[in-house]
Amino acid sequence: MSEPEELEDDLIAPGAEPAPVTPSVRFREPLDLLVMVKSEGMRLDQYVQLHLGADWSRSVVQKAIEGGGVLLNGRPVLKPSYKVRKNDRLHVTMPEPTHEIPVPEDIPLDILYQDEWLALVNKPADMVVHPAKGNWSGTLVNALQWHFREHLSTGAGHLRAGIVHRLDKDTSGVILVAKDDLTHRDLAMQFESRKVFKEYVAIAAGELERDSDYIEGALKMHPYDRLKMIVSTDPDAKHALSYYEVLERFRGFTLVKVQPRTGRTHQIRVHLLHVGCAVLADKIYGGRAQVKLSEIAPGTPAAGDEVLLGRQALHAFRLRFQHPRTGQWIEAEAPLPPDMRRTLDALRQHRAIR
Repeated sequence: MSEPEELEDDLIAPGAEPAPVTPSVRFREPLDLLVMVKSEGMRLDQYVQLHLGADWSRSVVQKAIEGGGVLLNGRPVLKPSYKVRKNDRLHVTMPEPTHEIPVPEDIPLDILYQDEWLALVNKPADMVVHPAKGNWSGTLVNALQWHFREHLSTGAGHLRAGIVHRLDKDTSGVILVAKDDLTHRDLAMQFESRKVFKEYVAIAAGELERDSDYIEGALKMHPYDRLKMIVSTDPDAKHALSYYEVLERFRGFTLVKVQPRTGRTHQIRVHLLHVGCAVLADKIYGGRAQVKLSEIAPGTPAAGDEVLLGRQALHAFRLRFQHPRTGQWIEAEAPLPPDMRRTLDALRQHRAIR
């Protein structure tokens, strides 16, 4: 099974200490490493990825280790979870990359704001943020390469040029782009220290009991399905907190605004599911990939039926942060996309609370 395709607002931070070698994706030569005391106890896959640079994903590094591509003191070590020790000598040979630096593609972008240091883009649904297995073109990064050319940060790797954080493929809305590495670093620090204010709007299947509340539940990967996250009390689960406010109620549905205070994988989707109100048309967590008019308005004739929503009803509505270069507060809003507006119109007509 593969890793989750996209992470909901997951931070894409530049490299950390110890300072990694930062080759391009064209890196071919084997790498020899000597583990220093400050890295002792780090997982082998984390240590190797750190020194290869962000163009190599953790899953690719793990496969290389399991395939004998990493020698530990002259012998293959096949466990990515091995904890490196001081004076371990590693010889790393990575497989030939199958794709190079993302090709610029003339894909229209809805740019909400930009200056010489950063940009805010309204990402459409059904767009992957950066190239990965199965999605080497048509991504936001391909579009950014066309619109901004060399004016993109590369501290997180060429495959993620400019990307400070991510949204799920089927989540629309505001995403922040850095045009240089210093700006990227400063913005990443704001995300990490929770100084970036984010608001999402979701249509939930179900009726939330309270008009406003918070959902607190630590998250970890599902034990059997690597595409899913779950709320867990396990010690290794990561703390997650979301505040919500009901915007509009319908019979069997809720329009809700959510402010995540942490940025965990699929956080909003899992938290709403946890309180019994999964995001509408969420294939992974709600069990349905689309919503038809006939499901909202029973009795709709077949000739008049239509798909209102073909992806999860989640939209990154507002982003607010302090500009790292000017110190001014920047706030951007992305209007609700047509599919969510169309669904709300149907709910107001057929599911209004009298």
